[in-house]
Amino acid sequence: MISQIGIEGFKTLEKVDVTLGDLNLFVGTNASGKSNFFDALRVLQGIGYGFRIDEIFDGKPKTENRDVWEGIRGGSAQAHFVDRRSARRADGSSVVRFALTLTPTPRIQGKSIRYSIGVSCPMGCVREEKLSVQRTASSSRYDDIFDSGPIENTPDSPVLGVRYYRGTAGHPPRLKFEKARPVLHQLGQHGHCRREHREVVESCIQTLSNLQRLDPTPNVLRDYSQAQAVKRMGNRGENFAAVVRAILADEGARSAYVSWLSQLTPTQPEDVEVLHGALGEALFAVKERGVVYPAPILSDGTLRFAAIAAAFLQPDMPDVLTIEEIENSIHPSRVRLLVELLRSQAKRGHQIMATTHSPIVLAWLREEEYSTTFFCKRDEETGASVIAPLTKVPRFMEIVRKQPIGDLFAEAWLEGAL
Repeated sequence: MISQIGIEGFKTLEKVDVTLGDLNLFVGTNASGKSNFFDALRVLQGIGYGFRIDEIFDGKPKTENRDVWEGIRGGSAQAHFVDRRSARRADGSSVVRFALTLTPTPRIQGKSIRYSIGVSCPMGCVREEKLSVQRTASSSRYDDIFDSGPIENTPDSPVLGVRYYRGTAGHPPRLKFEKARPVLHQLGQHGHCRREHREVVESCIQTLSNLQRLDPTPNVLRDYSQAQAVKRMGNRGENFAAVVRAILADEGARSAYVSWLSQLTPTQPEDVEVLHGALGEALFAVKERGVVYPAPILSDGTLRFAAIAAAFLQPDMPDVLTIEEIENSIHPSRVRLLVELLRSQAKRGHQIMATTHSPIVLAWLREEEYSTTFFCKRDEETGASVIAPLTKVPRFMEIVRKQPIGDLFAEAWLEGAL
C-alpha cells in the first residue's frame, strides 16, 4: 500500500504531499487537480513496469507480452507544472519529482520502503533516484540502498551514476545505469545487487505496478468478452463478462456478488448469469423473477455498479484500485450502497482511491474517514492545485458538527475555507 506520496512540478501539482489510508476520496470542482493526481499514480505504475521515461508519458504500442500503454494525458509536452504568472515552458533542466512511502510487506519482514525519482520529461530521462528501506519494522531510521544524490551527473550523459550501499565495510561502489529508464528495474537485474536488496526492489516494483485504474464504460460492458479466461478486467471494463464468469465459479465470491447486486435495484435480481455467443464469448446478464436480462438492455447504472462490484471480487485483485467519478450513472438513492461497498472492501486490505463530485457521497462518510477525504482546489493566481484532507481545512471539524458535509460541499463553503 502507498501510505504517503509527494509530487512536485507535475501538471497542476506544483508541490503536494498526501498521507493516504485504505479508502481515499478526492473531491473538488472540475480542473481542480483530482485527475492529475491519478495521472501521477499512472506515472508510478509505468515506472513499476520498467518502461522508458518517454514511453511512460507518450505511450507504448502493443507488444507480445503487454497491451498498449496509452501514456499520460497531454504527454510529455504537458507534464511539467507551469506557473501562470511566468508561463515559462519546461526545458531539459525542469524536473518532475515523485516521492513515496510504501507500507510494510511480509516479504521484507514488515519493513517500509521509501522511493523517490526525478525525471525530465522533455529529455525523456531520469535526473535523480533513491531507494531506502526501514532498518527494522519498529525503527524510525532508513538505510539507503542506492542514491544518485552523492554523484554529480552531467545532463548530457547517457548514463546515471548512483552510489550502491552494500551494507559492508569500504567505500560504496558507483554503478552506472541507462538514464532513459528507472534505475529501480535495472538494479534488480544487476550482478552487484544483494539478495535482500533485490527483494526490496521487487517489493517496490510489485506495489507500483499492481495498480488498476477502473473507468467502466457501459458500451464496453455491454459487449461480449472475447477472452475465455481472464483474472482482471480492463480499465474500461474490457472482458467484464469473462471476469464475472470466474467470480461465479467460486461459490463464496458468487454469493457476495449476487448479494451486492440484489441491493442495487428495487426489483432485486435473484441471480447473475453469463450467456454465451456462437464462439463461446461471454455476455453478462441478470435474472429477475425468472426472466434473464442480457447486458445490452440493462441500464448504465446497473452495469457500472456491477463492474465496480466485480472489480473487488476479481481473481487478480490489484494492490491499488483507482476509480474516477464513482457516482456516475448511479441513482442518488443507491449512492449509500456504493459507499458501503468501497468501505467494506477497503477494510479487507485493498487500497482504494476514488474521485467524486457528489455531495451525497460525502453525506454518507463517517467522521474517521475525513482524514483521508481530500478537497482539491486550484490557486487562481498561480494555477497550482492544493490537495488537503478535510481535517486540515480551517474550522471544518467545528462547522461540520453544525451543518451537513454535503451542504458545505454543495454551497462551495470548502472552496472559500481552503
